[in-house]
Amino acid sequence: MSDSRKDIAIILGKLVLVCLVASALLGITYVPTQEQLKLNSIEAQKLALAEILPQASEFEPVYGSVANEDGDLPILYYRAFDSSGNLVGYAFFQEYPGAQGPIQIVGGVDTSFSTITGVQIMKHGETPGLGAKITEPDFRNQFIGIPLADMKLSKDGGKIDSITGATISSQAVIDALNAGVDLVKEHEA
Repeated sequence: MSDSRKDIAIILGKLVLVCLVASALLGITYVPTQEQLKLNSIEAQKLALAEILPQASEFEPVYGSVANEDGDLPILYYRAFDSSGNLVGYAFFQEYPGAQGPIQIVGGVDTSFSTITGVQIMKHGETPGLGAKITEPDFRNQFIGIPLADMKLSKDGGKIDSITGATISSQAVIDALNAGVDLVKEHEA
């Protein structure tokens, strides 16, 4: 074998070895990283629930009747109780299509299904500087204490000011809240 072919074989062998080591290291770190991401997600959900229903000290999950692909029963929504055990509202996670992809929210509603207690945006793929403004307090705070009857964009006669240039994203948050309230009503009423 000539020197140039031998050099190429050595270089390729080293590249394969580096790739194998890198793959092994990625594989070793993948499982603990995924577990930590799951724990972080659960913690973020707990914080969001506490923010949209601050008077609640306990959230009781209400499960669906059909198992998901993991064989688990999905959580449909939560009943929120104060420290005395009184029902103070309901909370739900809802996903709805936005302008650039799904928007996942957590919303809250009072026990009479007449007033929204708050909304948090958990995930979204909206355009930075436009639709992504749905995460900002100026937009989200409009929903705190708003009667369901007024939860429409102001251009449609409601009390929610849409984000300029992001009407679809603004409407998606409203639609997600309405869908969540309807789901809870369907099971609780």
